[in-house]
Parts: sequence; structure tokens; C-alpha cells
Amino acid sequence: MHDDIHPALGAHRCYGVERRSSGPALRIQDTIAEEAPVALVYNGFSHAVMLATPQDLDEFALGFSLSEGIAASAREVHDIEVIEHATGHEVRMQLAGERFAHMRARRRALAGRTGCGLCGIESLSQLVERPLPPARLADSAIAAGALRRAQTELQSLQPLFQLTGAVHAAAWCRNDGSVVLVREDVGRHNALDKLIGAIAACGTGYDDGFVLMTSRASYEIVQKASTVGIAAIAALSAPTGMAVRLAEAAGVTLIGFARGDCHSVYTHPQRIH
Repeated sequence: MHDDIHPALGAHRCYGVERRSSGPALRIQDTIAEEAPVALVYNGFSHAVMLATPQDLDEFALGFSLSEGIAASAREVHDIEVIEHATGHEVRMQLAGERFAHMRARRRALAGRTGCGLCGIESLSQLVERPLPPARLADSAIAAGALRRAQTELQSLQPLFQLTGAVHAAAWCRNDGSVVLVREDVGRHNALDKLIGAIAACGTGYDDGFVLMTSRASYEIVQKASTVGIAAIAALSAPTGMAVRLAEAAGVTLIGFARGDCHSVYTHPQRIH
């Protein structure tokens, strides 16, 4: 049995479970993170269906549009509306005419999964065809101790994780390590898209800061961050080989195993002071 989805959040649900250990079984209520199909609809045409945690879906749609190169700026995406259906959610939005024409020209069907890495491409050639911004040669430095401060602050800024233990977080941190924004999702790339959309909605840009991920640093994390101009990514877990190679080529500082005062800088360490 389960209770209704939390009306203010929509991201978790309570289930009755039987918890067992060395003693008698206990019947308790457990909070479970939700994931639901989310259809992204541009100008009346469905472009993608992703599985995502159903919160911050307007930011998710905006961030996805930017990180996938569908739109070049938040100004090109407007009239975002989230519609709830019995089977999932639909995010309807309007895309600027030229951008929409380009998207329709290369339109493809894609189904996202919480662990997908290259969802949305039809062939290997598309992997190398997607352009990334040129490497940024001058960026302000990440201060010593910033990574530790960001980790410490983030611990208390993950309400859904604290309830469920089942979601990733993406945090936008200033170069001194102070955490500005946090977004959560069952999918690490979805969490990053929500964060990218939240930053774009604020109009503050992606300079003078870095992303902290509670997950591993996989290829699509680096690709999405680089597409919008984020210059540094730190992850609590390991990077993949493809992520390291892309970060090196794109001029992105990639940090893995950020735990306390220890971390490994895989690419472009000159930004860490």
C-alpha cells in the first residue's frame, strides 16, 4: 500500500515494507524516490521521452534544451508548461523558429533511461559530429579548500536524498566552495540538466564557479557541462576514460574522488589553486 504523492513535491511516495534483520520482521513505512516518463514537446512536436524524478521539470526542460544544443540561450525557449497525465508528465514549450527548424531537420526519437550515457544519437558518427565550444583559456581559479567546503554544505542540501537515499545531486558552487543551487534526480544527467536550467533561469551564467556531482563523472556529464560553458566539474566518485578524454579536449577541469581534502585532478589542473 502507498500514500499519495507528496502534493508539494511529487518526487517520492511512501510504501509499507517489511524490514528484516536478526530479530522479528517489522512492518514500517519507507519513502521511495519516484521516476516517471517525461515527454519534452517543442512547438507541439514530441522530441524526447526521459525517465526523471517529477520535480523541477520546467528547469529540466530548459537545461536539457541547452545542454543538448537544441537552444543556444534561455531566450530561445519560452512558454514552458508542465502537464501531468496518468502515465507521466509532458513539458510543452516553444522554441525559436530557426532553432525549431534545425531541430526538426535532425529530429530523432529517443527514449532516456536513468543510467543512459549516449541517449539520443542514432549512429557513432553523431558522437563526433556534435560540436563543443572552444576551450576557455582564462577562468578564475578554484580556491584551496573549496571542494571540501562544497561537500560539507551539500550534505544538508539534499532533502530528497535524505528521505530516500536513491537520488543524485548536482550543485553549482562558487569558486570559494559556497553552494548556490542544488537539484536532485534519480538520473545524474537529469540532475545536471535541472541545475543548468535553474542557472539559466536566474540569468547568472556559468562563470566563476564549478559543478559538484554526487555521482561518477561520465561522458555525458562532461558533454552537457561543456556545451553550456561550464569550465570545471568535481565528482564524488570516479570519472570514466571517455569523460577524461573529452574534458581534456574541451578544456574542462575534471576532478574525481572529491572526498574531504583529497581529490584527483584528471585534466587542466591550472584552475585549482
